[in-house]
Amino acid sequence: MIEPRLSAEMTVQSLLRKVSQEGGFGVVLRKGDRISGSILILCLEKGRDPRLLERMPSLEGPSTWHVIWPQDTDKKQDLDNYLERRTGFDPDIWLIELDIPDGERLIAEIA
Repeated sequence: MIEPRLSAEMTVQSLLRKVSQEGGFGVVLRKGDRISGSILILCLEKGRDPRLLERMPSLEGPSTWHVIWPQDTDKKQDLDNYLERRTGFDPDIWLIELDIPDGERLIAEIA
């Protein structure tokens, strides 16, 4: 059975609003499909330690967010190349950047 969930645009707006309320910074780097676009979230803390998260389906229940890129900041060019390939492959994808401590916790609460 397909689980009901918010549209991609509503999920992004909710995340940005929650980050702002928590004193962080969030921005849409790339808009995707409003209804069903995939969402990649680049989490930073004070502009450092990038982690890329993506929602993955689960056989046991609802989709959950997973860290798919926990590289050091000296690998920034590799991350940029990865993001360029992903957005070229999937034109409907959203790319969001959040700069807030413990961004993974916040994302889990919203989506």
